[in-house]
Amino acid sequence: MSAETVLSRIDASLPQALDRLIQLLRIPSISTDPAYKGDCARAADWLADELRGLGAVADVRPTPGHPMVVGHLGNSGPHILFYGHYDVQPVDPLDLWDTGPFDAVVEDTPKGRMIRARGASDDKGQLMTFIEACRAWIAEHGEMPCRVIFLLEGEEESGSPSLVPFLEQNAEELTAELALICDTGLFQSKSPAIITMLRGLLGEELTIHAASRDLHSGMYGGPAQNPIRVLARILAGLHDDHGRVTVPGFYDGVPDLPPEIAAQWQALGFDHAGFLGDVGLSVPAGEDDAPPLQQIWSRPTCEFNGITGGYTGEGFKTVLPAQASAKLSFRLVGTQDPHAIRKSFRKMVEDQLPADCSVEWKEHGASAASQMEIEHPLFEKSRAALTEEWGTPAAYAGCGGSIPIAGHFQRILGMNTMLTGFAKDDDQIHSPNEKYDVESFHKGMRSWVRLLGKLA
Repeated sequence: MSAETVLSRIDASLPQALDRLIQLLRIPSISTDPAYKGDCARAADWLADELRGLGAVADVRPTPGHPMVVGHLGNSGPHILFYGHYDVQPVDPLDLWDTGPFDAVVEDTPKGRMIRARGASDDKGQLMTFIEACRAWIAEHGEMPCRVIFLLEGEEESGSPSLVPFLEQNAEELTAELALICDTGLFQSKSPAIITMLRGLLGEELTIHAASRDLHSGMYGGPAQNPIRVLARILAGLHDDHGRVTVPGFYDGVPDLPPEIAAQWQALGFDHAGFLGDVGLSVPAGEDDAPPLQQIWSRPTCEFNGITGGYTGEGFKTVLPAQASAKLSFRLVGTQDPHAIRKSFRKMVEDQLPADCSVEWKEHGASAASQMEIEHPLFEKSRAALTEEWGTPAAYAGCGGSIPIAGHFQRILGMNTMLTGFAKDDDQIHSPNEKYDVESFHKGMRSWVRLLGKLA
């Protein structure tokens, strides 16, 4: 089965594909707000109907939260699972939107045509690239070149509380040779990339307590222990002069980057000066022996996300606070154990507490990093397909963020995962005026057609 005629069908039917995406975008499926529960159900029903229209056996599966959509399509060939999510982030602040967040429109701009709506890029536009590729393939050839399981979630933007139990309860039905996720982007908005590394995430919150109440700094300053001073000293000691994290055992399980991957990343020509310059910075501040791109994709970090203590209102108050708090996140790579790091970090802090001080802990999740096995033949086929479509060599890339679903597929279903997507850096996901370029939507559909052609 040839992909060339399917690509022509994609080009000819782009207006109809855009119309269908607009319909989905106009459903305000905000998963975090109970007021939109009915709209989330409506989006799930809409997608199940679309899959059934392709000839899939598809239904809406209830969960304790928002429903899952599961579909099965195709009778022979390689077996793959496609994952996407139909829920979206809240739209606040509403007054910063140029159009209604769910009044989805296609705009002509100086930078090209753009689809403007909440969810356009994250993730409705992305998931529809794959569904539309399947639609075109079936319309042209009457059947798929492979077997596909669709798993479309409605709680990704609210922490996926129902996902792990659902995977565990339906593991036999959902297991395939490989999982595909379309929820990432182009490198520097122009080069296709297949994500092979996802950093894990450990969140910690600590509060250091000292005196039984806030104290007058004139009466108690000097002899009384100040928890802000204690906290500041501990936080300052978490990095050495070279940017390395000092938590004992922190680097256990951190791998060296394979030379061939390092060479691919170097060939991408990452403009770290422009990357930092866009946010008003100029000098990389991480480990000084790691190039900036490796700092983002393949090196672990310890970052401070918030510090509070004492009087922070308008004016001035001469007070020694009774407590001081900090929130920290650790991005993890390789086989770093988040639970072991949590234990070591807490001991490091507790060992530094002076007399009259105690620490209270609150944890905020712990997930390990994910490493994809690029030896699977579909990875090289996909890289070739993306390169053909975009005219730029596709690279195996890392991702500084964390996408837990990839780890769940590995751990629960024993299934390798390939992540690729077509979002651009300026898509403003989670922000007002979110958009998805028509080019990304169009070439995203064509990319999946080419990939399905490689399977055939």
